[in-house]
Amino acid sequence: MTRTGSCLCGNITYEIEGDQLAVAVCHCEHCQRQSGGAFSTNFVAHESQLKVNGEMALYEDRGRTGDAVYVNRKFCGSCGSPIVSELLGSEGVVAIKVGTLDDTSDITPDVQAWCDDKQSWVNLEGINALAQE
Repeated sequence: MTRTGSCLCGNITYEIEGDQLAVAVCHCEHCQRQSGGAFSTNFVAHESQLKVNGEMALYEDRGRTGDAVYVNRKFCGSCGSPIVSELLGSEGVVAIKVGTLDDTSDITPDVQAWCDDKQSWVNLEGINALAQE
């Protein structure tokens, strides 16, 4: 299966070949700030499955401690849409922002992460929670 997506202005487009590893909802403070919402919903796949057309801007997210880059957050430099996060602790794994997919009709989250940071009013019962480190 091939999925397609783009940023808000259309300067960045992409294709994803094959199935996802997971659809993950991340509640961490950084995903909340980066998305401007209560969480970030991500189509998790192997980097080799993703083909991007256009030049993305990069933000090196150093996490809570600020010591080392742990996520490369890539986004459209024109409209600011977040597109993909490269998970440096999981080599070769990327998280594509579900909201940028052209068709989300069959997307259902199956895992949650960083639930301790979850907004108190968010209720995502039935989705497995990952242990956080």
